[in-house]
Amino acid sequence: MREELILVKPNESLKNQYLDMINEWKNHEEDIIPWSLNFDSSNFSLMIKKLEGYSKGEGLENGFVESSTYWMINKSNRIIGAIDIRHRLNDHLLFRGGHIGYGIRPSERKKGYATMMLSLALEVCRTMGISKVLITCAKDNIGSVKTIVNNGGILNSEGTDGGEYFQRYWVDLK
Repeated sequence: MREELILVKPNESLKNQYLDMINEWKNHEEDIIPWSLNFDSSNFSLMIKKLEGYSKGEGLENGFVESSTYWMINKSNRIIGAIDIRHRLNDHLLFRGGHIGYGIRPSERKKGYATMMLSLALEVCRTMGISKVLITCAKDNIGSVKTIVNNGGILNSEGTDGGEYFQRYWVDLK
């Protein structure tokens, strides 16, 4: 039987779990994804408020859109990964970025967690009234490609951005 996993909004009670996840990522010396995990967490309460504000469109930097961040946790409150849902697309996100960005902490990869997290996030999108979801990923990120396809993603197009080849997938939630 699969482990019970849920999406939760970032909150103070998960501070130690969050910092543990971020430290694990840093120890692997790789980019931390999604972008919301790169916020300064030295004042954890302020970081949580910033994330809450972004979901309401408050404090957005130029070119950014409203987005909701969720952490996927197990029954022990271990944060397995994080996912950002952008409420709408601007021109930049329509080209590269899409509605959803996500990442699984290094020690929990290749266990099916990304597929589960994306599935849970697509349900959130459905409740938000987003009927067609754009997800992009690097063409050579086979794990992400499989995650998107396993959740109904249909390849729409490919492109390049800064020398990197990427793919654009649409998931129809109707």
